[in-house]
Amino acid sequence: QVQLVESGGGLVAAGGSLRLSCAASGRTFSSYTMGWFRQAPGKEREFVGTIGWSGSTPYYADSVKGRFTISRDNAKNTVYLQMNNLKAEDTAVYYCAAAYGSSGYRNRGMYPYWGQGTQVTVSS
Repeated sequence: QVQLVESGGGLVAAGGSLRLSCAASGRTFSSYTMGWFRQAPGKEREFVGTIGWSGSTPYYADSVKGRFTISRDNAKNTVYLQMNNLKAEDTAVYYCAAAYGSSGYRNRGMYPYWGQGTQVTVSS
């Protein structure tokens, strides 16, 4: 069982940056693939990026590639989402998710554990 708590959301002007954190409970955090997803009003939850348990080779949705970076610190049971050059269309509730396994997963159905989400609002 893994419990996830996101933080770091807020209001930022277009072109600005935010760093989201997701703190996980449990002693086996390093065995989990972590993902970030987001959901804008009236839209389905969509994939943002994912990172495997070793932290190697994260991959991203095309819409955020080159602007967002995922990293993890297994000693702190935390995964991060650094968001740069934010755009109005990045406005959404951002969720982190966990799945047991080594490889990153793009499909949200692969993730049994979810945080409550943190709101990111980008003003244009």
